Amino acid sequence: MAKKAPPRSPLAPSPPPEVAAVPGVRLATLAAGLRYQGRPDLLLVELAPGTAVAGMLTRSLTCGHPVRWCRERLPAGRARALIVNAGNANVFRGADGDAAVRREAEAVAGALGCAVDEVLVASTGVIGARFDPEPIAARLSELAARLGRDGFLDAAEAIRTTDTFAKVATADAAIDGVPVRIAGIAKGSGMVAPDTATVFGFVFTDAAVPAAALRSIWTEAVERTFNAITVDGDTSTSDTFLLFATAQAAHGPIARAGDTRLADFADAVEAVARDLAIQVVRDGEGAQKLVTIHVEGGVDDASARRVALSIANSPLVKTAIAGGDANWGRVVMAVGKAGEPVEVERLAIAFGDIWVARDGAAVVDLDEGPVGAHLRGRDVRIGVVIGRGPGRATVWTCDLTHGYIDINADYRS
Repeated sequence: MAKKAPPRSPLAPSPPPEVAAVPGVRLATLAAGLRYQGRPDLLLVELAPGTAVAGMLTRSLTCGHPVRWCRERLPAGRARALIVNAGNANVFRGADGDAAVRREAEAVAGALGCAVDEVLVASTGVIGARFDPEPIAARLSELAARLGRDGFLDAAEAIRTTDTFAKVATADAAIDGVPVRIAGIAKGSGMVAPDTATVFGFVFTDAAVPAAALRSIWTEAVERTFNAITVDGDTSTSDTFLLFATAQAAHGPIARAGDTRLADFADAVEAVARDLAIQVVRDGEGAQKLVTIHVEGGVDDASARRVALSIANSPLVKTAIAGGDANWGRVVMAVGKAGEPVEVERLAIAFGDIWVARDGAAVVDLDEGPVGAHLRGRDVRIGVVIGRGPGRATVWTCDLTHGYIDINADYRS
């Protein structure tokens, strides 16, 4: 009997945004039956000649074979295709895993008439299972025949594993007054912790931006978005985050990273990344609440973010939020265990707009009614002041419910 899929997250955006075609990008999906039955599980993206690419990859020391493939090819900054499968992560398979990635890339290159080293590969799903590339290779001609300019929502559907909804985002910007389009898809629900990039995220633009400038923009965007989310504190072996620029827009040439003409474009790229990252948290396995944690007063931004992530990753904090319990003592605990400088006499904590602790002590005669009402909502905010320093950070997480156990206790079945 087929395993019952988890219900759609109550935090899912509805309806999903409409995503217009990006010049220079063609997409196709199909149901290859790699693990899932009766649903698409394979995505092919063809990119125009001259497409530049920048990437952020998991820092996991047990990373998957597709990650290693991409890591070797991203420095060249060129891409003509992306192939993604869901259901099998192709991790920890030795020489066979490396050979499987190459076989996939060769099949894509043959179907599209491009160089093997211009094909990027991503796989997600069960870790350690044997990965057979032949069912993919056998369907490449069919997949290539389906390529079309539309289909971002279908693409996001095809890369899902335990996700309960497809994740898409879009934005427009201008370079030299010329409109450019940005569109992205992502997958992620569990095994999510910030460490370079902890989900699949693929963002596409028709801007003509060289790889060096893309890398600078992408690094900063990921740092403030995908590196600022956590669901369960577990960094995946396989996660890959890529930004492609197809150079189809007719703006003037960009010569270097840091060109001030890219400011609007960089803001729009970060907005798409943030939208996708928060959607991942909204789809956290078993999640019922989106939790935004803002910390200020740190010695610097990096220190403030480590404190924020300590709060976000605490099972005690997350279960208290799940139960609507205004137990700010658990936040105090999480601040202390972060190991970062804290002026205890200035420590302050707020749930929503209500301070429950100020100047290192509980607020006297606090009316917990409004606090509890805030914590029972779908969007929970926690504010923390840890000192007088300039450092500040915002991170996003979700509550921890029994649904997380239900999903992960029998993930392989």
